[in-house]
Amino acid sequence: MHFEWPARRGQTGRMAEEGVPVIRYEELPEGPAVVLLDQRRLPGEETEVVCTDVPALVDAIQSLAVRGAPVLGITGGYGVALAAALRVDVADAAEQLANARPTAVNLAYGARRVEAAYREAERAGEGAEAAAVRALAQARALHREDAEGSARLAEYGSALLEELVPGGGLRILTHCNTGRLVSGGEGTALAVVKAVHRAGALRRLWVGETRPLLQGARLTAYEAAKAGMAYSVLTDGAAGSLFASGEVDAVLVGADRIAADGSVANKVGTYPLAVLARHHRVPFVAVAPVTTIDPATASGCDIEVEQRAAHEVTVGPWGGSGLSGAEGKEGRALVPVGAQAYNPAFDVTPSELVTAVVTDEGVASPVTAERLTELCSASRRQASRSADGMMRS
Repeated sequence: MHFEWPARRGQTGRMAEEGVPVIRYEELPEGPAVVLLDQRRLPGEETEVVCTDVPALVDAIQSLAVRGAPVLGITGGYGVALAAALRVDVADAAEQLANARPTAVNLAYGARRVEAAYREAERAGEGAEAAAVRALAQARALHREDAEGSARLAEYGSALLEELVPGGGLRILTHCNTGRLVSGGEGTALAVVKAVHRAGALRRLWVGETRPLLQGARLTAYEAAKAGMAYSVLTDGAAGSLFASGEVDAVLVGADRIAADGSVANKVGTYPLAVLARHHRVPFVAVAPVTTIDPATASGCDIEVEQRAAHEVTVGPWGGSGLSGAEGKEGRALVPVGAQAYNPAFDVTPSELVTAVVTDEGVASPVTAERLTELCSASRRQASRSADGMMRS
């Protein structure tokens, strides 16, 4: 079950400075709930979706009320904690959440990590109530770690840009949305842009609109405006002319899954930008937490790419994913009756087109399987230390 309420201002934490929290777990009078800022309604309206059970949360994920790799991991974690609190089948909940969007590896990571904490408490004989407390503590730890990792992404990414494009006055092109709306902190690629902006080194942020659901035009522009950046929105098809006129110094994008060989799955439209960047000798940088690297996926060919409904392409003005209704407008057909649509949610950029992958554990440049393995190993050591600390607490 889920319901909506107007977003409340003045919440604690960094996110309250720019708007309402993107996600939080709350104990309401009616019971526990995962509360989400409804991204389908942005930028016109800040409304929260209150999910009081796992099916409602799965629906919110699939309908893009919440989206973006890192925050999907947090959502998966809180979803399993919610299942534990409700005393429903935790394994089934984790399975539903992990498979809600197949390309986003962080979603499964968050759900499985919290499920593992719950199972560990069960094996220790702590009982269902104590195991639910452990699950929620693990979900909150995941949320906190993502915020901390976002700060490191900004630090490493901004330092890399100083090396790649010295002198400041940067004109950065980005795609989709990679800011606080996708994160427990300031985001991934957009967190780097914000750091560059605060340092006075950002001349202009170019925001690709990101068809068909306009995550760039609706969400990144929303965040850029709140941050006081100089920005311009461009149609996806205009990127080539922007490169040709020498107006792009670097491309920064996020990632939903990075294969062991360094291939990057990200919002559809990313791969053409990488090709353009290589042709025009412009750095192309992917920014993502190390949990987005999936050693079990050998290459880009092995990444399952989510195929979304045709009506997101064929129905306007925003597409058919609830966004039209969010704006209070009737959807209208954009194509002839019976027209088919090709609507992959993501595409895959091969590692040879990626200048660098920035993670919260460091930078891979050049992008090699060996370097990505090193970064993953460093992350596992840190996770092991954190888990030991939680079990002793």
